[in-house]
This record gives sequence, C-alpha cells and structure tokens, in this order.
Amino acid sequence: MNWLETLRTAVDAVRSHRLRSLLTMLGIVIGISSVVLTVGLGLGAQDQVRQQIDALGSNLLIVSPGSSTNGSGVRGGFGSASTLTLADAQAIADRSVAPDVARVAPASSTTTALTAGTTNWTSKVVGTTTTWKDVRSRTLASGRFFTAAEAAAGANVVILGSETASELFSIGSPVGQTVTVNGTALTVIGVLDESGATSSEANEDDLAVVPIATAQRISGSTSTTVSAVYVEARSADLLSAAYQEVHAALLTSHDVTGADADFSIATQDALLDTANSTNRTMTILLAGIAAISLLVGGIGVMNIMLVSVTERVREIGLRKALGATPSAIRRQFLIEASLLGIAGGLVGSAIGVVGALVLPSLIDQPVTISPPAIALALLVALGLGVGFGVYPASRAARLTPIDALRSE
Repeated sequence: MNWLETLRTAVDAVRSHRLRSLLTMLGIVIGISSVVLTVGLGLGAQDQVRQQIDALGSNLLIVSPGSSTNGSGVRGGFGSASTLTLADAQAIADRSVAPDVARVAPASSTTTALTAGTTNWTSKVVGTTTTWKDVRSRTLASGRFFTAAEAAAGANVVILGSETASELFSIGSPVGQTVTVNGTALTVIGVLDESGATSSEANEDDLAVVPIATAQRISGSTSTTVSAVYVEARSADLLSAAYQEVHAALLTSHDVTGADADFSIATQDALLDTANSTNRTMTILLAGIAAISLLVGGIGVMNIMLVSVTERVREIGLRKALGATPSAIRRQFLIEASLLGIAGGLVGSAIGVVGALVLPSLIDQPVTISPPAIALALLVALGLGVGFGVYPASRAARLTPIDALRSE
C-alpha cells in the first residue's frame, strides 16, 4: 500500500466516526486556540508598553533624585530626596561636558487642584523649560507652547494635557480661558495632543505645564530643586554615550562616587525590559496552563486510537494475511493520529485568530496575531498526534494475522 492509498484509508477511517473524531480533537482545539490567544495577548501587551514608553520621549534618559532618610533612619525610595537642581540640568546641557546630549529639560512637579469657573480638577502641575515639549516628543493639539521670554519672566501661562483640558472645559476651546491654581490665575495658551502614555507616576495626558519660575511662585518655594531631569541624546546610537556623560557629570557636580550616587538614571530600554518582564512571566504562566489542555488532547488521541485498534483487529489481521507489513499497519494508524492532531491544530488556530480579532473590542487590550506562534502551534498539534499515536500504531503492528483473525 503506497502513501497516497494509506492517506485515503486514514481519511476514510476518521470520517467514518465523525462525532468521535470531533470529540477527540476538542482537547487539541482548546489547547491550540488558548496558546495562540495567550501569545497574542502577551505580544500585544509588550507592543502597548513599547508604544507608551516611546511616547514618553525619543532617545530619552530620565534622571531622578536619590532616596531620602528621615530622622528615624527610615529611607525612602529613589526620587524621594531633593538632590537634583537646576544647576545640575545646566551642567548636563553644557556641550563641553556632555557632547552627546541634544536637549535637557528639568521638571518640578506637584499635584494640586485646578479651577476653571465652577469646575475643579486635581492634576499634576509641571514646572519646566521651553525644551520640555521637544525632549518629551509632545505636540500641540491647539495653541502654542510658552516662549523663552515667558519662561524667564515666569509668565502666568499654562499648557494643559488633553485629559485635563476635557475635564475643566467641556464646552468650547480651552485656549484663551483662565485656570486658577493656588489662587494664581493662569491663561491657557495651548493644549497638548494625546500621548496615550502612562508613566510610573501619572497619566501623561493629565497634567498642566507651566514655566518653572511660575511653578515656584505658585508653590511659594524659592528652592531650585527639581523632581526629574529629562535628557535627550543626539541619536539612539549615542544613548549609551550620553548616559555615561550624564552619569559622570552628576558624580562630579555632587562630589560623590558611583557607589554613593544620590541619583538614578533610567533609559527607555530599562523601562521596557522591566515592564516586559512581568508580561513575559504572565504569558509563560498562561501558556503553561494552555499546554495542559494540549496534553489532555494528546491523551485523548492515544485513547481513541487504542479503541480504534481494538475495533479493527479483524481488519488488521486480514490486511496482514493479504501481505501488509507491520510498517504499513503502523504507518496507517500514525497517519490517522496525525490527521486528528493537525485537524485539531487548524481548527484551534482558526478560533485563536478569530478571537484575536474580536477580543480587543471586548477587553480594550490589543492582541497581536503571531504567524510564527501559529506555525509552531500547528507543529505541536502534529507532534501530539504522532507522539501519542506511536503506541497504538505499534500495538496494531505487533498483532499476528492468526490471532487477529481469531478475535471476535
């Protein structure tokens, strides 16, 4: 019996027991569709994180203050101290000190209430310089950013994030209207485009940006400390060089060693790796659970093939009596098991792809269809059919013609 005839016979055997074949494939279908969706959810989450981090700025370094220690000796986390100043930002911006740095934007932020007429909203107020918009890769939906003259004079102007603007002004354009912060009236001169990014501190679309001198006057502070310094490298290839230059400049200006550094520098890659590590862990965990379904499906294939061997003992004996070799018998049952596996894989992959297209609209979470994952899932399904079909096929091949023909 040649391969084509063996395949035809295997297809007929599977089709002759349609319901049993469908139930056998069910475990593989569930497992494969779960794997496809799990991988898609993991990749979608990673893409979403990457887009959000890219929205924070291009070629970005984020310098944060070190940790603080209270009178009882309890240390806070990084960012809780006041170790960064405007002088540090100016030093980093010096081309002779950090030649691979393109722009620097110091930022001092606080959370406070904003009032527009009878409406109020609590948001993050960011005091910064004119370079902030370019360093953070932000664009304006309307209006303009404040000028260098307005920054130097501490003008009473403010640029609102898209979410803050929608909360304070539900009707009409916010540009030209007035927002009051801590008793200071600020004129809205611009509204930022949506970034869709979320940092570890706040929603990046829920903020109000003012000149840093204005922020100091609003808060009543005369301190030159800042809560962060955003640094843009001249290119992605020079990000590592810029990191080293900023690190060395701050160690020198703070007169500390690397082991005693009172600041931290985060890169986009570091942020991305940290966020993706959690996503990868969850993806592996869910994929492991889905693999259990595949194992159950494989056991189902073995079970039904053993039943098939038992039912067809006389057929096997007759084939052997007519000259069929053990390898031909083994091949026939392996192909039947493989058909069950690959059919379950195809149906499961199709369900997974449909789920990947439908789920985002239901759970507000992107699902990325991964062709390599689908191809691997099909190979796994085929492997399950072959692997769990070996024993039943070998058992069929070992039957002797006389014993098979005698069985009832």
